[in-house]
Parts: sequence; structure tokens; C-alpha cells
Amino acid sequence: MKNINKTADEYQKIVKQNRPAITKTKNFIKAYVVGGFICVIGQGFWHFYMLFNISQDNAGALSTITMIFLGGLLTGLGIYDEIGQFAGAGSIVPVTGFANAMVSPALEFKQEGLILGLGAKMFIVAGPVLVYGMVSAFIIGVLKVVFKG
Repeated sequence: MKNINKTADEYQKIVKQNRPAITKTKNFIKAYVVGGFICVIGQGFWHFYMLFNISQDNAGALSTITMIFLGGLLTGLGIYDEIGQFAGAGSIVPVTGFANAMVSPALEFKQEGLILGLGAKMFIVAGPVLVYGMVSAFIIGVLKVVFKG
């Protein structure tokens, strides 16, 4: 082994030399294209449901449900993780990213049982999002009532 005893500065210099180059433009384009493609698929489902004379609101709800199902299914099959590795933030922004955030911890902790594993850990990522989303909605609702009335 070559000179294991390095100072923190020497170690950081070695890390910087061996770190892969970050291509922000390339990452941005991949995220934009994949996120947009996921949204196009969702829009396609909306148009598909509209073919059956379903109202726009119900077609939107069915499209969302379908995309959540597909996000969970692809997570369970291990495909969504590969999409996430490739697209980065482009895979977490659409509603399918929420499904992935729910299913991934559930799969990881399923061996701990239905209650303490699956039930308790399913909301480990999505729980804070839900809590702060609801608190924000409540605050905005109160502000709307106070300043409108």
C-alpha cells in the first residue's frame, strides 16, 4: 500500500483528481427530456380515457391513477431505479416519482413484517412531503379566508 497516512488536504486533492467530471448541461437535458416524456405518457393516457367519453376531470384522475400504478409497478420490477439513475431529477418530479418514493421503502423493509416493516416504513420518504404539503395548504387556506373576508 502506498502511503496511507494522508492529511485531510492531501486526501481532498486526491478525491478531486479522481472524481468524474460533472456535466450539468447533459444532466439537465436528460432530466428535462425524461421528465417531459413521463408527462407526455400521462397526457397520452388522458387522451385515451377521453376517447371513452369520460369527463375531463375523471380522465385526469384516471390518468393520475394509471401513472401512479405504473410508477409503483416499475419500481417493484427495478426499472424505475434505472430510469432515476439515468434521468436524475427528471424521474422524481412527476407523480410517478411519488409512487417510487412510496414503494421503494416498502420493498426495502418488507422482510421486517407487514406492520413494522411495510406499514411503518412506507411513508419514510413521502411522509414529510405529505405533512408539509398539508400544513402549507392549511396556512394558505387560512390566509385566503383572513385576507379575502
